Amino acid sequence: MKKVTAQKKPSTPFPVTGYFGPDYFCNREEEVKTLKRNILAGQSTVLVSNRRIGKTGLIKHLHWVLPDNWIRIYLDILPTGDNRNFLEELATAVINSIPETTAPGKKLWGYIKSLQPTFQFDPFTGNPQVSFRSGSIRPDYQTGTLFNLLEAQDKKVLISIDEFQQISSYPEKNTDSWLRSIIQNLTNVVFIFSGSQQHLMNEIFANPSRPFFRSTSFLQLNKLPFQEYKNFIMNKFQEARRNIDEKTIDEILEWTHCHTFYVQMLCSRVFSTGAKKIDNSIWKEEALKILKEQESIFYNYRVLLTRHQWNLLRAIALEETGYELTSKSFISKYNLGSPSTVLRSATSLLGKEFLLTGTDTSGNKYYSVYDVFLERWIQYNFGTMH
Repeated sequence: MKKVTAQKKPSTPFPVTGYFGPDYFCNREEEVKTLKRNILAGQSTVLVSNRRIGKTGLIKHLHWVLPDNWIRIYLDILPTGDNRNFLEELATAVINSIPETTAPGKKLWGYIKSLQPTFQFDPFTGNPQVSFRSGSIRPDYQTGTLFNLLEAQDKKVLISIDEFQQISSYPEKNTDSWLRSIIQNLTNVVFIFSGSQQHLMNEIFANPSRPFFRSTSFLQLNKLPFQEYKNFIMNKFQEARRNIDEKTIDEILEWTHCHTFYVQMLCSRVFSTGAKKIDNSIWKEEALKILKEQESIFYNYRVLLTRHQWNLLRAIALEETGYELTSKSFISKYNLGSPSTVLRSATSLLGKEFLLTGTDTSGNKYYSVYDVFLERWIQYNFGTMH
């Protein structure tokens, strides 16, 4: 099976979406080495991180560096709502990964066509998308058949399922049970189960009472090391004969918290100015433009959240990292009400993914705003309490 193809050359060296080949991919050498070692050993892996850190890019890069004798299949199940949708995404991924004219393609396409699917075409990529009439489909049976057809191939198969925690929201309560019953018998197919909601991924894979317990290796994807990202940015500007000093890159990485999506977005905008010499006034101007462009979305968040939720979100944004949210000093500083009110608001904001939580190097739990641009917008507009 041919290697996954990168897209055409991006408009800037800092693409925000898509995979454009190793020249535009920063580091992740250890993570790639770990995943590749697991895959070649037949060991499936759970890959977890916060959103927009670069999981999908890492998976696509891994597909690129795998030996050519591997079949690579990628599907994102975030848009799915039930077992039938899962089957549709799997079938779509299969037909977009394996040409019908190949030997494996003839069997797999033949089976999918026997289910009398409806084919539509993605308006952006032009790739076919599969849907099935719900009355004629038994998703658990047809999914199992597809997996077994892949198991029978002469080549090894890697299936990467992005946002796998989505199965937890399906109305069918046994999705992980029947998936596990199929997957545990596969020896020619290896999986990457990727997810951005760590508590749900832990519930699926680390709970002793769940079918997937101890069936995979775990890999936590963190932010890129500051110096590695700095060197990458410097090199890309230098390759384009653009002059940018180290201090300016430091400021960009600090402002974006070295978070991949936001770094890429801001660097792409700075690069697109065409300026030959990049100073701090240029990146700050582009950063402010980004915040202004998203202002209507951020104001809408304020309307959707309760007063207590918004006040807590604002307080954490102003602190950048919030510790001990129920402490007297924090509550008093931002007039947040009672500790129980703060806890309810924090729980709600975490569930809605306005906040994320983590543990620092000293083992202390902290909270921060999930969207870096939202955090910076709050700081810019609400630096003092109104």
